[in-house]
Amino acid sequence: MPKLPLPLSELAARVSNRDRWGVDDQRGTLNLIDEAAVLRGARAVRQGRSFSLAIPFDADGPQTGAIPGRDNPAHEMVAINVAYTGDADGFCTSDDRVAMGVQAATHWDALSHVGYSGQLYNGIPDSVVTDAGAARLGIEHVGAVASRGLLLDVARLHGLDHFDDGYPITGEDLDAAAAAAGLRPEAGDLVLVRTGHMHFLRLGEKDRYREVSPGLSTQSIEWFHDHDIAGVATDTLVLECFPPEDPAVLLPVHMIHLRDMGLAQGQLWNLDALAADCAADGQADFLLTATPIPLTGGTGGMVAPTALK
Repeated sequence: MPKLPLPLSELAARVSNRDRWGVDDQRGTLNLIDEAAVLRGARAVRQGRSFSLAIPFDADGPQTGAIPGRDNPAHEMVAINVAYTGDADGFCTSDDRVAMGVQAATHWDALSHVGYSGQLYNGIPDSVVTDAGAARLGIEHVGAVASRGLLLDVARLHGLDHFDDGYPITGEDLDAAAAAAGLRPEAGDLVLVRTGHMHFLRLGEKDRYREVSPGLSTQSIEWFHDHDIAGVATDTLVLECFPPEDPAVLLPVHMIHLRDMGLAQGQLWNLDALAADCAADGQADFLLTATPIPLTGGTGGMVAPTALK
């Protein structure tokens, strides 16, 4: 992968967290989730309501085959009402299995997922990723994820249910969404950015969902660094605006978030029900639990996040 062009490479240097948590660190900005951040999240549970933020894990998922191997979940029954004792009046069981791309549905990206110029996060060579998986920076190093979550509903900020184009979200958008919700981001928070783009999946328009996507722009990167945000997730497949801001640079937000900042990054989160509730009661902070399945050597990890208000 080519180097970032000069303005972006200068940005990457400004927001770099290399060696911030030691030369052996494999968790990146998740290190910002300390006891204070967890307790802040616990105090946000005031209503007694919970919301699943996962999309369905099934064969009708968002993948279209455009990314080789990133297949929608294929569910297969391997045992159906089997009487293991031979007596149907005794113990009977059903069993199943699933095959899928680990980033096919709601997920976190591991820090081994994206690099450039031969390096991953913390200067680790990208050669640690082989046919056997990621020997370092795998999703299993993420560990437990629970902190205060903040919903920044950028679509609603613009008076929209959803964006119809590849709107590039800036730091000014994030500041305005936080102010509109009465939120003050703090170190260790987990930020959820809603674009309403799930609208196209609900309509069954997978190609539309993939080909044009609102999302974070390079003009939002310093915002996450300046606020010491522990992780960010969106309701889009790409996370960043697509087509790219600069057609010559593919997915620069991924490159800088994961390789330079070590910023936890999630995609395909279902934020609509939570957003509607937040708009109704005016509370846009909550306890967010989002521990990925610790797939050893995985460059991503499936997750079923839960927001508790």
